[in-house]
Amino acid sequence: MQPELSPLGKTSAYIEQYDPGLLFPIPRIVKRDEIGVPAQLPFFGTDFWNAYELSWLNARGKPQVALASFMVPADTPNIIESKSLKLYLNSYNQTRLDDAATVRQRIQQDLSAAAGGHVAVRLVLPDAFASERFAEPDGFCLDTMDIEVDRYQPAPALLSTLDEPAIEETLFSNLLKSNCLVTGQPDWASVQIRYRGAPIHREGLLRYLISFRQHNEFHEQCVERIFMDISRQCRPQALSVYARYTRRGGLDINPFRTSHTQAAPANLRTARQ
Repeated sequence: MQPELSPLGKTSAYIEQYDPGLLFPIPRIVKRDEIGVPAQLPFFGTDFWNAYELSWLNARGKPQVALASFMVPADTPNIIESKSLKLYLNSYNQTRLDDAATVRQRIQQDLSAAAGGHVAVRLVLPDAFASERFAEPDGFCLDTMDIEVDRYQPAPALLSTLDEPAIEETLFSNLLKSNCLVTGQPDWASVQIRYRGAPIHREGLLRYLISFRQHNEFHEQCVERIFMDISRQCRPQALSVYARYTRRGGLDINPFRTSHTQAAPANLRTARQ
């Protein structure tokens, strides 16, 4: 269950018959201990996964296709390594199944077992493709600021607040980039930050987000690190962090963490996704 033992960065055989054993769970606790996330989680949240390469055969051998979304609660003990999920989904390619409901039920059962908690699964069939929506993050775009940057590893000291009355605002940036923990391949994202509290210094926040540019960590871990760093350095009364990562291998991963119970955000693709 260590990341380096996963299929990432290795030549892999593509199994075309259903095989749930391809899924590779990784415990969240190791990185959470490193980041300083306490055992009593200081956040709620969901990891929204979207899969664009799902296909199987119907009972007569005719290929079927669908889009799939997976909602993995942040309090599950494991994340699922993304290449293993890709290999698992590819194992449906030559598998005959009665209908889409059977596929959805089987995927939900297997992902829930790997994550260690209930994973909700939604399939979108071709007759509903046209109804899929796109949206960009709302709020003030930090990227419009003309700043000088020289830090490319996470630097929480860049975060600070202004000595002004508490406000409530939404900020976002399209400049978040990190690298895969195992392969070093680049991961690109837009990140939205909602908070209530002393005004966060915007230039410092943008420099901090850019400081992930050469950092190696999985998507979920980056978002939790951002949440914890802002919580410690800025002490907001309420905080939410939501990142939309571009897809790799037919999958995108979009972690959401919030300090308070609230409705989950809509799982809407951005233009880059």
